[in-house]
Order: sequence, then structure tokens, then C-alpha cells
Amino acid sequence: MNTSTFINSRKYPMKNLNIFLFLIFATVSLTAQNNKRYFDERYISGVAFMNPVIVNPGATGYDSNHSLLVSYKNTWATHEGSPKSLILSYDGPIADRLGLGGMLLTDTNGDLKTTKLQGSVSYTIDTPTNKIGFGLSAEYIQHGLSADVFGDPLLDPDPRVNDGITGTNFFDVSFGVYGLYNGKLTYGLALPSLVSSRIDNGTSTSEREIGYLLSLGYMLDNLDSDLVLEPSIMVKKLMNVDFHADINLLARFLDDKLRGGITYTVGAHENLGFIIGTSINTMNFTYSYGASRNEFQRYNNGSHELTVRFDIGGAGNSMAEKAVMEDKINDK
Repeated sequence: MNTSTFINSRKYPMKNLNIFLFLIFATVSLTAQNNKRYFDERYISGVAFMNPVIVNPGATGYDSNHSLLVSYKNTWATHEGSPKSLILSYDGPIADRLGLGGMLLTDTNGDLKTTKLQGSVSYTIDTPTNKIGFGLSAEYIQHGLSADVFGDPLLDPDPRVNDGITGTNFFDVSFGVYGLYNGKLTYGLALPSLVSSRIDNGTSTSEREIGYLLSLGYMLDNLDSDLVLEPSIMVKKLMNVDFHADINLLARFLDDKLRGGITYTVGAHENLGFIIGTSINTMNFTYSYGASRNEFQRYNNGSHELTVRFDIGGAGNSMAEKAVMEDKINDK
């Protein structure tokens, strides 16, 4: 059994809980022995195209605002032991052209837990037609089991079980580029875990295939009504996650006071999602719902993701949104 077995169990869960727990134990044990992580956590969020700083360090401090973001996702709502994820993020400018950010991510899937701490820094070059940010992030990631996964107290625990409970710890360095061309075309490239080293029980470097996240979007604001359409795509090739692409269409109304959209995932678990949101002064609220095409969808209530972002010290809008407003002012 390889490490991707457990990732597939996240999309196609086991019918028997005992088998499920055994696979968790076996996977984490193999992970500890092989110095390999079992998945790349960047695939979790379904609204990263709206908040690229979650997956791309190049977007750190990109706007003039200081942004605080809280995001919570329940992937298989109503199903016992469903994956639940929480993201806390801050980013903002700290000097001319420099941005700084920090993020905490926690993810639980049954009795398997992941914690990630990240710090990022970026350098932004702004020209009349193009604004581009280059970013680096340093990340601490821990994968492990909860202490009561096989009962409490453990009787004659296997050393591999203890290793799983203690967890495996990694230090990663990632790189990203994020930009806006001519106020309309957004683009990004993230190269996660360019350096990945295990830091518990001695330091060792894992041999692994480098993945990427490639994003591209365009704003259509020259419409007859007060409407802005933003089609975009995000292609993801990540460790132990099936190759897939998110195709998105976001519509903004009333100077972004209201927004709605759809997203469809091609490949992986073939997910169809719907997005609604609003902006009130400096607060941005987004709710997204997703339903998978696989058979297990009949046994759960889909995925629910709530995201709240506060933009402090600015107008409360992203660079793309500000570009739309500036175009309207110029047209007048």
C-alpha cells in the first residue's frame, strides 16, 4: 500500500470504521518509515482563486490592505468523522514593495490530524501595465494520529503506533508568483515544497516530485449593466492528490456588494460548487457549497466552506476590484 491510498479514502471513504482506522495507522506508519508526507494541504480550499494568498506566497501583501482571513470547511457534512479544516491567515505590506504574511491551518480527517504553520515574505514590482509579486514561504507541517485512536489507555502499543501519535514533522520552503496585467488579467504560479525536509528524529530530505498550482483569470467589466464577470482556472498538480483543475465563473454586482458564482472541478472527485458572498465596508463574507459526482455523495450533505476576510487600512477591495472602480471613474 502506498501513501496515496489514504488520500483516495478521503474521496471514497471506507464502509467499515475499523478498516478505516487500520488504513490510517498503516498509512501514517509507512509515512514515518519512508519520510514522506501523505498529501499536499493546498488542495483543501475551494475558494483559493478568490483568496490566492492561501496557496501562493507571491500574493502576500499584494494589496495596500492588511487582510485577516478566517476560513472553515466541512468536506462531508453530516458524515461521522468528516474532514474539517480551519485556516487563519494574515498578510499585508510592511514597507515599500515588501509584504509579510502568516498562516495557521489545521485539518482533521477521522483520527488523522494535520497542522501547518507558515510565514511568508514577498517583493512586488509595480509598473503602469503590470503588477507582479514574488514570494517565499517557510512552512512547518505535522501529520499525526490522535492519542485515543486505538483506545485509552493503549495496551502494549506498537512503536509505530507511538510514532503515528507523536507525528511526523517537516520543514518546507515554497515559491510563488502572482500578478495583475493591465488591470484585467490575473495570473499566478506557485511551486510548493521546493525544499522539504523531515525534522523529527534527525533531519532528512524527502525525495519527491515537485508540484505546481497555475492560475489564470480575466475580468469582463465593459458590460451594459453594473456587472463584472471573472472567469478563471486553477490547475493543481500536488503530492498524493489527483491532478485536477478548478474552472470558475464569478459575478460581482453593485461594486462588489454582492457576488455569486459557480466552480467545477475537472478530474479528481469531479466537484460542482456554488458561491455567494457580500462585502460590507471592510468585511468580505463568502459561502460556498460543493457536491461531488462520486457515489459517496448519497451518504453526506456535501462540502460547506465559510470564509470571512477583513481588509484593514484600505478601501476593503482587492487590486482587481480597485481596477474595475478606477475604470468606471475614468469612463465618467
